[in-house]
Amino acid sequence: MGHREDLLVGAKNCLYTKGYARTTARDIIEASGANLASIGYHYGSKEALLNAAIMEALEEWVQELKRALADVEDLPRDPVGRFEVAWTRVVDLFERHRPVWAAQFDAISQLDHVPEVRSFFVEAQQQAQQGLIDLFLGSTELPARSRAAVGQFYHALLSGVMMQWLIDPDHGPTGKSLAEALRTVLEGMQRSDSGMAV
Repeated sequence: MGHREDLLVGAKNCLYTKGYARTTARDIIEASGANLASIGYHYGSKEALLNAAIMEALEEWVQELKRALADVEDLPRDPVGRFEVAWTRVVDLFERHRPVWAAQFDAISQLDHVPEVRSFFVEAQQQAQQGLIDLFLGSTELPARSRAAVGQFYHALLSGVMMQWLIDPDHGPTGKSLAEALRTVLEGMQRSDSGMAV
């Protein structure tokens, strides 16, 4: 590997062990074996390097999730059943990738202090929302307005699930509990619609 790749690997290791806010440029240099000037040369700043490390780690998670969701043959035909199986797989993958989610939430806490972190997450959030639609709905065609809303919904759900698992892993949501909640909400809406129709 060259210095650029070494720095990325070192930055990921630091994210997992120290978190975003506590990682210094010297920590990355120690973990990577590169020199201090190479951070500026290859990435421009420590923050840009850490952002790139988060993106690569999240992309690894996305690729693993895609593989987990790729076998549609064993997914139930009913939408809520598919939802349950898909989210069970999301949660199952979480424990292996827990450090990257912790690092991401740590980085988000820096939004008001480091403008380039906010810029990074604005763009990353938009990409994530579109990517989640593709993951969970596949090639389903949606109007632009609906697509944006569905992306925001899935992103809110994913972020909320991961945050609950980080805070209290013994009581985090499961695919089964999320599906139960979805059924309850849908049934409540149907009852409400029926009552209005009367």
